[in-house]
Amino acid sequence: MHELSIAQSMVELAEQQARQHNAEAIEELELEIGCLAGIELFALDFALESSVKGTMLENARIVRRHIDGQGRCGDCEAVFTVSTLFTPCPVCGSYAVNILKGKELRLKSIVIK
Repeated sequence: MHELSIAQSMVELAEQQARQHNAEAIEELELEIGCLAGIELFALDFALESSVKGTMLENARIVRRHIDGQGRCGDCEAVFTVSTLFTPCPVCGSYAVNILKGKELRLKSIVIK
């Protein structure tokens, strides 16, 4: 379950940033997670729940923003929504698709107290 190591890394990063700003606690953590990032959301929720115990994030609100997938066809240049990494171009059927959005996994913002 790689979601546990991801959750632990997010907690460590958030705490590091909060300490640099002399914060007492973290009130909110905002995450951006792309639909193509390979993250099981229920597993990440569970991992975050256990990872925040005893940390500055213990009472923090965790906000998740979903990012839809978007790709551009390498053959015909069409831009379209993708739901998997291997979605063919709906215009020409090519599988030469460059993913533009949807693979993100980022800690977008931290609200400290």
